[in-house]
Amino acid sequence: MDNKEKNKNRSFFLYAALGLLIFFGVQQYNENINAPEQVSFSEFKSLINEKKVEEAIIKEQSNTVHFEVIGKSKVFKTEYPEGFEGEVFQLLVDEEIELSTDTEPAGFQDYFIAFLPWLFLAGFMFYMFSQVRTNGNQIMQFGKSKAKEMDEETPKVTFSDVAGAEEAKEELEEIKEFLKSPEKFNNLGAKIPKGVLLVGPPGTGKTLLARAVAGESNVPFYSISGSDFVEMFVGVGASRVRDLFKKAKDSSPAIIFIDEIDAVGRMRGAGLGGGHDEREQTLNQLLVEMDGFESNQGVILMAATNRPDVLDPALLRPGRFDRQVIVDRPDLDGRTQILKVHSKDKPLAKNIDLKTIAKQTPGFTGADLANLLNESALLAARKSKKTISNTDIENSIDRVLAGPEKKSRLMSDEEKKIIAYHETGHALVGWALPNADPIHKVTIIPRGRALGYTQALPEREKYLSSKAELKDRLAMLMGGRVAEELVFKDPTTGASNDIEKATEIARRMVMEFGMSDKLGPMLFGKGSNEVFLGRDYGRQQDYSDEVASSIDDEVKILLNDAHAIAGKILKKFKKQMDAMVEVLMEKETIDREEVSRIFKSIKKVKIHGSGKTLKLA
Repeated sequence: MDNKEKNKNRSFFLYAALGLLIFFGVQQYNENINAPEQVSFSEFKSLINEKKVEEAIIKEQSNTVHFEVIGKSKVFKTEYPEGFEGEVFQLLVDEEIELSTDTEPAGFQDYFIAFLPWLFLAGFMFYMFSQVRTNGNQIMQFGKSKAKEMDEETPKVTFSDVAGAEEAKEELEEIKEFLKSPEKFNNLGAKIPKGVLLVGPPGTGKTLLARAVAGESNVPFYSISGSDFVEMFVGVGASRVRDLFKKAKDSSPAIIFIDEIDAVGRMRGAGLGGGHDEREQTLNQLLVEMDGFESNQGVILMAATNRPDVLDPALLRPGRFDRQVIVDRPDLDGRTQILKVHSKDKPLAKNIDLKTIAKQTPGFTGADLANLLNESALLAARKSKKTISNTDIENSIDRVLAGPEKKSRLMSDEEKKIIAYHETGHALVGWALPNADPIHKVTIIPRGRALGYTQALPEREKYLSSKAELKDRLAMLMGGRVAEELVFKDPTTGASNDIEKATEIARRMVMEFGMSDKLGPMLFGKGSNEVFLGRDYGRQQDYSDEVASSIDDEVKILLNDAHAIAGKILKKFKKQMDAMVEVLMEKETIDREEVSRIFKSIKKVKIHGSGKTLKLA
């Protein structure tokens, strides 16, 4: 029997005993307050002779007469000898006294009716008592930690359930080994890190890794969110931190996991309107518990965040979070392994190759891939299919990247033709440039907010981008706008997102990547990263207005060159562009093989010069 059941039984017996006590107390009170005054039988006769008795009740069960006396507000009673019922009756009748007899004992109904008002009063008292008790418990529990302890009944996650983060698992294996056999480390004088900070973009599996450590280590595991510490009352967060670490110390070795620690661990002294607030008190208590005067032997703190840049430096120093484990987006092999884990319980068609799907999803996190397979299963179920096909997965990738298909959006043939030329412009420029990513798919079917899109995927994992690659990407983005200008002489609003992306890339090339020949390798402007105003709330202009004008000129040169390159390519291969538009208008979606067939006569171009001297070879 656990503590909750014991408390429930204890409360039941307490209420039952209190109810019985009130019942007998009320009954005794009723008997005492309503008890008639005893007089002798001779005195009773004298009162009758004096004409003072006005009403009487003969109670045969107890050989008594209850009567009222004129001028008296209370009731009297007298006992008569056994067998004198007839004499007493005749005496009262002769004196013409109002008389009644009571031959039955008081039944349950009489007692219940008498007790009913007191029953309501007792119920009200019970309710008030329980409310006071509950509120009292809540007040007493207000400063207690809300951390959830994983027990044996909680479904366990192990390292075999985590894929695509092999380096992170190796780092955390050491934590598991220490908790299982600490003497191996202590004999060499090694000290296990007191804190492990999991850092990475959202959806990469930081929380899943922490749950795997809990499942593997078989020690008490307390998990809590950073926002659970902070309340409207000052001091509650610090109290909860103390209570959490006390629980962990009492059951050490143990692991504490704080998810989204940036909610409570943000940099101190950056608050608006003073820094001594509830959040800072909570952080101060957390710092003391991690590495203060008292030792926390056997208690390891794990935390996860995707904003390590806003954490207080005191949290990140050795002795607190000694180790930072980077949980980054998975590479090709990692995505393949993640897809294997999430496809275990899904009936895939035999011709599905998970590595091919991994190649089509660069930049996807573990959460994205899990969502991708779930969307595929939903699409297959919607069509009443028993297995998930390649078509379902292709449609799911499009759905995740661009949004759901807008089948209800009806467009005129003229608009479809404009969109077809726009997307063909992207594809043709990307195909002709040597440093652009290969074209994987072109479609004019509306999805999400896009009226169509061109998908270009790298052939291998890439972690760096060269200046030539960025320039080719700018030209490819400008290809849609240039195709509209070339064919229809009147550009539309469809290129707004392309221009936005191209401008952002060009500005970063000049201001962050040092790719401007005129301005050189120098950083211009720095993100403010205000703690309370959000990421990159503004950029500090640490350069003169003259330099700002030069930055705008350099960005404009990059965009104009991209526009010119796209124009020269589309003019040179206009015949192939028209051929692809005809196929797009008929099929609406073209895959990589079809694009290769249409553009097989196009050779990669070389670009010479810039601005007015720009030439293709």
